[in-house]
Formats: sequence, structure tokens, C-alpha cells
Amino acid sequence: MFAFLFRRFLQALVVMFIISLLSFTIKNNLGDPLREMVSQSVSEAEREQLREEFGLNDPFHIQYLRFLKNTLKGDLGTSYFFKKPALEVILAKLPATLELVFGATLIIMFFSIPMGIYSAINPEKIFSKIIMGISIIGISIPVFLTAILSIYLFSIILGWLPSFGRGITVHVIGNWETGFLNVDGLLHLLLPCMALASIMLPLFTRLIRSEMMEVLQTDYVKFAWAKGLHPRRVWFLHAFKNTLLPVITVGGVQIGTMVAYTILTETIFQWPGMGFLFLEAVHRADTPLIVAYLIVVGVIFVITNTVVDIIYGLVNPTVKIVHKNS
Repeated sequence: MFAFLFRRFLQALVVMFIISLLSFTIKNNLGDPLREMVSQSVSEAEREQLREEFGLNDPFHIQYLRFLKNTLKGDLGTSYFFKKPALEVILAKLPATLELVFGATLIIMFFSIPMGIYSAINPEKIFSKIIMGISIIGISIPVFLTAILSIYLFSIILGWLPSFGRGITVHVIGNWETGFLNVDGLLHLLLPCMALASIMLPLFTRLIRSEMMEVLQTDYVKFAWAKGLHPRRVWFLHAFKNTLLPVITVGGVQIGTMVAYTILTETIFQWPGMGFLFLEAVHRADTPLIVAYLIVVGVIFVITNTVVDIIYGLVNPTVKIVHKNS
């Protein structure tokens, strides 16, 4: 297991190096930073002097090494708009985004697992065909359309749920505030979480169904039936347990990428998270904020993939044997 973790650590370093290089390249190609740092009245000679002081005339690799050194210290520059460290601004919005992803993940797990299992066990039933039909529609409809339709139905027509904002939040610790601890916060969470979950819910349902149908045809499941075991024991202990292996692999990666998918959802629902902040930073050409967002999302993605690999190694005995022999 130690060798496995070491390999994953090295892979994470390579991925973060590539992300940092891309982020720096984007930063260098989004315009002149002096344009945001000084006024129009500053002369060209003064601008050139400032360019030398800030090292903007240095070769690309020198500037990148300086950027990498500052990044390792947690210094990703100062936001042009907020006049605060960019990383501090991004991390202040991180709890709202993670809360949205967590709520969407709960919805995905709560619905996809029972629907996937049921449609795998009863593939010819009418309800199974309805589930598969709805899942095809769900895959085809983009998240922004789902969000707009849900606002129109549940907020405008029925008036059940709020259409924007985060509602009343409860302070937990530091910058962390949550809406999970009060009714108003939960009501504000429902629509954006459902919209965000609509991206992955059909995929998870179809993945669980297809994998479980394949597992149900294996010899050890047929042997379990021959032993006269209770159907629930066969379905959940023998079949579903082995279905989880590919679901953990694919699902973990997809849940990690949902952090990036929140951009559209947060924009439509005016959700004060990282995605909404990122779009505002793009409109303002706030390059330090853009870079900080890319770095933080990259770190989350790397951590998520590492945790998924560890869980996969714990669940799959074959993987553990390979790790012990390596």
C-alpha cells in the first residue's frame, strides 16, 4: 500500500505541475497585468520601469519558476477587484461550492442506486423501461435548461422553492457557513442541487444497471442461486457488492469534476460559490482569481482521484494483492 500511495503522490505532482503550467500560460496571455495595476495617467517610461521591477520582461521559464515558488507558498497574487490575496477570496467561496456538490452527490446516490438495481433485476418491467427512457432524456438535456425549467416549475408556477441565492446560513468555523442546518438554507439548496445532480444521475443509473446485469450473469452468482440463497442476499451481497468496483472508479472521478460543472448552476441560481466568482473574474479579466480557481479545482480533482483509488484498493482484494507484491 505504501508503494501505491507513493506512486499516486508522484502522479499527483505531475498533474499539478501541468495544471500550474497551463494556469501560468493562461495568466500570461490574458493581457498586460500593469493595465489593472496602474492608472492610465502613468507614462510609458514608468510602465517600463515597473515592468522591470515586477520581472515581467524576464524569460518565460524564469517567470514560471518564480510563479511556481510563490504558488508553493500559497501566494497566487492579489485580486485586482477585491484587493485581497486571490487564494483567500477563492477559499472563502469554496464551502458554498462544496455544499452544492455534496447535496447533488446525496441526490445522485439516493436515486441512482435503487433505480439502477431495480432496472437490472427487472429489466422487462414497465417501470424499468420508464427509468431507462427518463435517463436518456436526462442525458440529452443540458444542465442550464434543467435549471431554468426547474425554476419555472417550482418557483414561478408552484411557488414552492426559492429561485436564487443561498438563503440563511449558519456559521460553523472560519469561512465555513452552511445552509444544511436550517430550513431556509435547505430550501435554497434543493433546486441548484437537483439541477447539478441531473448531469450525473442518469449516467450513474445506467452504469449501475449495466454493471449489475453483467455481474448477475457470472458463474459465482449462478452458484449462489444454486445454493438456494435468499434473493436479497444474492442481489445485494454477491451482485451489487461487485458492481460497486467500476461505479467507485467512474463515479468518484465524475463527482470530482462536478466542482467544475458548478459554474453554470451557480450562475443561473446566483449561488455565491467559486464557479460564479470565476465567471465574474473572467468578465473583469481578474487573472489572479482565474489562476487561483484553476489551481484549487485542480487540487480538488487530484485529491478526489487519490481517495477513489485508495477506496478501490480497499474494496477490491485483487488490487490489494498486487500492491503487496509490488
